[in-house]
Amino acid sequence: MTESNHTIPQKNYEYVRNALLQRHEIAFLDVREEGPHAEEHPLFAANLPLSRIEYDAYAKLPRRNVPIVTLDEGEGFAELAARRLIALGYTDVSVFQGGIRAWDAAGGELFRDVNVPSKSFGELVESKRHTPSFSAEEVKQRIDAKEDMVVLDVRRFDEYNTMSIPTGISVPGAELVLRVKEIAPNPKTQIIVNCAGRTRSILGTQSLINAGIPNPVHALRNGTIGWKLAGQSLDVGQTRRFSDVEPETAAEAAQRARSVADRAKVKRAQLSDVKEWQQQSERTTYFFDTRTPEEYEAGHLPGFRSVPGGQLVQETEMVAPVRGARIVLADPSGVRADMAASWLAQMAWDVYVVDGLKTSDLSEHGTWKNPLPSLPTVDYVDVATLAQLQESNADVLVVDFSTHAFYVRGHIPGAWFALRSELSEALKSLPTAKHYVLTSTPPELAVFAAAEMQAYSGKRVSVLQGGNAEWIKAGHPLEKGETHLASPARDRYKRPYEGTNIGREAMQAYLDWEFGLVAQLGKDGTHHFWVL
Repeated sequence: MTESNHTIPQKNYEYVRNALLQRHEIAFLDVREEGPHAEEHPLFAANLPLSRIEYDAYAKLPRRNVPIVTLDEGEGFAELAARRLIALGYTDVSVFQGGIRAWDAAGGELFRDVNVPSKSFGELVESKRHTPSFSAEEVKQRIDAKEDMVVLDVRRFDEYNTMSIPTGISVPGAELVLRVKEIAPNPKTQIIVNCAGRTRSILGTQSLINAGIPNPVHALRNGTIGWKLAGQSLDVGQTRRFSDVEPETAAEAAQRARSVADRAKVKRAQLSDVKEWQQQSERTTYFFDTRTPEEYEAGHLPGFRSVPGGQLVQETEMVAPVRGARIVLADPSGVRADMAASWLAQMAWDVYVVDGLKTSDLSEHGTWKNPLPSLPTVDYVDVATLAQLQESNADVLVVDFSTHAFYVRGHIPGAWFALRSELSEALKSLPTAKHYVLTSTPPELAVFAAAEMQAYSGKRVSVLQGGNAEWIKAGHPLEKGETHLASPARDRYKRPYEGTNIGREAMQAYLDWEFGLVAQLGKDGTHHFWVL
């Protein structure tokens, strides 16, 4: 696919703001890497980095004629991204005139961090509903006193496993209403809901309250950040998880969740609607399965993507960047879909839950695969050939286009990390070689980068067949850490609530930022959020 030279239309602040106010469909895309995106961006500017456009576009922008406006900070990324989107078949693509600075100059509000629509909504919920919470010190006193209490951690399991509140059990957000009665059958048992910071614990706590759970429920104020700021120790490597529930428990939970969804004005759909919408070209529709990944892999509706409900509410714009789109949720139990939908409805999404699902309807199995464009023709080398080239000391250099996080976790020995979006700059740091072999996780990222690498380097460029996964599968060793960086780690914002080595100042600054989000929402004025 070639990037044509015709002039790309431009759009301004008034156009984007009007689309948001009118609830028209718009994909307002910040095409910078996640690091710069997290420093400042408009509220509904979803991050779709230039370096991943071919890989992510068809999943995140399913309607080819959806209005798209690309945004950058004047580096030229927005126009390049627009040309790539046009080459992928998108027909209504524009560039935001003047970039971030023009948005600011026009009076547009700029937000820091990631998943800002969801986080600001969570703060709005707490401000309206005064969601009850305990401080870290109070929770620790209750744990030490061995009170009748359970701590439910609503983050992803991998986050919980990294660090958790002592005694905490992993119950990712949308699972709470379904699982809580089995975990705390005594209605007098105190329930504490925690996440890393604030959003997921606020919404988790409020979910249980909205569903009418009889137990006393409180959030752990400020989550694991608050716990660490109080000087208290976190557990690491814990594996406590929720278990299956009895049919009567599931039935009661379904009634509670449906009641909440009805009050939130969630719309209902049938399988016949799904089939019609999947063929529709005049409306963007996202189809998400809100159950656990394990349940999804065992069987799901054709065309539905696995997005567990708690993460969907927390990271909506990462999987549904088209503001104004329709979202359809599936969950045979009803509970996870209804609870997630209740929040999405309050976040002003046009959201439906599919009713009447039977096991026989879940005819697709396995993990979800990104829909991809045709892969460009490249020169491939297999794992055995690359290993032989390295052993023979051939003038070959491996360049890895995975995320920095993947690269650090383990990469082919001697491989260099590079950002595709900054490839011309990265080549200044890469050792020269007669032959460059590109790899990545997933492998398609390297395939899409090959033509640019060829154009910039003028050398022979090949792609490792199957990428890093094939190297690992063949039993070859990996190198860990930041051994060879040709690009800075700009592709992922370092979240102040992940990992165990975050400084106190960063954690406190993050909380202070969250406390200010409601005021920023008021200044922005484009969100249409409301609170049940």
